[in-house]
Amino acid sequence: MDITPEVEETQKREIKKRIGFSIRINVFFFCIFLLFSILIVRLAILQFVQGEELTAWEKRNLSRNISISPIRGNIYDREESPIASTTSTQSVSYRIEPGQTKEEKIELAKKLEEIFVRFGDPSVEPMTAEEIIERMDVGFDINGEKSKDPAYTYWPRRIKSGLTRDEIAYISEHRDELKGLEVEEESTRVYDPRQIAVQLVGYLRPYSTAINQKSKSLDRYKEENSDYLKDEYVGFDGLELMYQDVLRGQNGVRTYPVNSREQIVGHVEITPPVKGNNLFLTIHNEVQLATQQAITDHLELLQKHPPNATYAKGRNAKAGYAVAIEVDSGKVVAMASMPDYDPNVWTGGISTEAWNAIQNRYTNGTIRERYADVPDDQVGKFASSLVPPGSVLKPLTVLVGLNEKLITPNERYNDRGIFTYGKNNNAKVRNSDYRAYGPISPARALQVSSNTFVAERVGNQLYTKVKDPLDVWHSYMTQFGLGVSTGSGLPGEIEGDYYYYETAKKLQAQFPLINASFGQEARYTTLQLAQYTMMLANKGKRYKPLFVDRITTYDFELVEKVEPELLNEVSFPDEYWKVIKEGMTSKVDGFDGVPYTYVRKTGTSEWEIARKHVDNAVFIGYAPADKPKLAVAVVVPEGGFGAYGAAPIARKIFDAYDQYIGLDGIPKGPAVIE
Repeated sequence: MDITPEVEETQKREIKKRIGFSIRINVFFFCIFLLFSILIVRLAILQFVQGEELTAWEKRNLSRNISISPIRGNIYDREESPIASTTSTQSVSYRIEPGQTKEEKIELAKKLEEIFVRFGDPSVEPMTAEEIIERMDVGFDINGEKSKDPAYTYWPRRIKSGLTRDEIAYISEHRDELKGLEVEEESTRVYDPRQIAVQLVGYLRPYSTAINQKSKSLDRYKEENSDYLKDEYVGFDGLELMYQDVLRGQNGVRTYPVNSREQIVGHVEITPPVKGNNLFLTIHNEVQLATQQAITDHLELLQKHPPNATYAKGRNAKAGYAVAIEVDSGKVVAMASMPDYDPNVWTGGISTEAWNAIQNRYTNGTIRERYADVPDDQVGKFASSLVPPGSVLKPLTVLVGLNEKLITPNERYNDRGIFTYGKNNNAKVRNSDYRAYGPISPARALQVSSNTFVAERVGNQLYTKVKDPLDVWHSYMTQFGLGVSTGSGLPGEIEGDYYYYETAKKLQAQFPLINASFGQEARYTTLQLAQYTMMLANKGKRYKPLFVDRITTYDFELVEKVEPELLNEVSFPDEYWKVIKEGMTSKVDGFDGVPYTYVRKTGTSEWEIARKHVDNAVFIGYAPADKPKLAVAVVVPEGGFGAYGAAPIARKIFDAYDQYIGLDGIPKGPAVIE
């Protein structure tokens, strides 16, 4: 039968449909195969390539880590007596329990209030239920009113630290009734109640406080990716800050398994913190305490002594500062800023009342400017810790004169008691009490503390004979550590305050050079004066002041032995040093009957404060004279004459060192009273 064109066309269309359907089926199965192959490959990658990473990711998302503050290393003196110690304390924290109702949480806060009242320290004001539920951070107050959204449920909220034994016992025995509470051990800082070198050692404050301070020395806490905890206590000043990284240690971790609702569903895993290292200081606690007591006693003497020509100028003395440093190493044996305070007041937060009591005491006045411990409305009316050196600078002035060939060791100068200078000779320099000493050598000029000698023979001749005299003067000062950092590394140390350049801009350079020759054109710290004295004793070696002798692990294994560091050295002929030593060898008040030889210089520096002139007592010295071991600097603002306002303090420091360490290397022990 013939096929019509219509049928033929229909058949062709059917064939095309079947071919098209077959192609689509093949493409479909190919796509299925391709997707299945991709799935197999992806599963293989997940299993064999990313398996470990995904497992860790799963654990991270099914657990929460809580950092544990490290245990801070301890600070000891050179005799291994503890100055700052880390001790354990018990704290109670709250963690939200799954299914715990609002009413149960409020009831728990009220129950805790009863426990604290009944079993807490009676000398401490107990926490109220309102305060407790606020620290519980549950999102509402004691009345059930919404306050703020709570933090993660797994995060512990510290309610109270320093629990008493009775509080610990009760909470532990009734743990089933007090759901969500955990008693845990924490560490706290305790300082020696004898208050040993407290401004040098420093203190701790919470990390959350440190990051909000503007002090440059605290910028270290503002670094990103810090692992510090918000309520962790960190070094805020002194050695606690300077050696923060050494003392701190490393965080521990508590790992809590949680579900998708952030509820704890298993047992905690604890990775304990790494304990910090210990510091063993160069400070000797007995010498330090003797230094502190010597200043305290002498201040009382100055303030209460019946008025007379000797002590009249010291009655307004409010503070005293002293540094004792070993001349062959730079090790600081004592550093005192008196009056001082109890650094334990910082623990747990400081009250306004406590802050008001210590705000003029907690600063280290031997390395920076500290104001007198007086009421706020009188602070600007008394001299600070930063005073001109006065006559104690004269040994260096004479060295400058000798080295610049302005004077000779054996020359004679006719001291008439007054030196006039200036355009019309209208400027005058006088000796104390207007005394004229007649023909004197440089050494004798130091012994009698002649202002006219150093003014005319050194200061004036620097101006008339030396090119760029102020620069030359400044160069000598800085070589002896005056007007530059001592290199101690202590936070907040200043370089002093020299103003002879500023004075020269207002007047001609002659005046500041003459004024500087007897210590009246700069103000230096007590530590700078001690370092300068050390150089006079060891003939020109400027060592970095050391406060730490060695660093050990918490378990006393040696980590580092700190060695002396020579910063710079100046060289002068022996005959120059002989002149200085001879000039500093004479009797001085308070040193009668000492069993050792000594070399010293006293100073009475002038300063204007609140429109009045005050006299500051300054002393520098070293002992023994022939084989120097210890250098001492003492500053008593408004203490009057250095011989009476500062020297007696230095005597007691030398005595204490000789008793406990030995100026000849052999401790003498306490004096025997017959």
